[in-house]
Amino acid sequence: MKNWALVFTFMLFSFWLSAQNNSEQKPTSQKEVVLKQKIKVFPNPATKVVNILGLRNTSRANISISEISGNTVLKHQWAIRNNAVSIPIPNLDSGIYVVKIESKEQQIQTKFYKN
Repeated sequence: MKNWALVFTFMLFSFWLSAQNNSEQKPTSQKEVVLKQKIKVFPNPATKVVNILGLRNTSRANISISEISGNTVLKHQWAIRNNAVSIPIPNLDSGIYVVKIESKEQQIQTKFYKN
């Protein structure tokens, strides 16, 4: 019975200690809060063009497409309008690619498949 009481006391103390640690955490500042954008890539797999929705409009975005191994195969600057961009990809070989979109408004990285 003493063992049971000892185990129960230890568990209760551990629970109390855990609750104290969680309540002492500082709230995060607005700079630390990272909001995830919902980005939609279609068609996926793509054949001639890949569309990306959910972007922030900008007059100049650096867009690069790399093979999964990291070799950049396409680089271009485009304006993003209507929160979307369409990237022509007819010359890419079949495979997995990573598209990076960088502007002063956002930095996005996502994957797509090319048939």
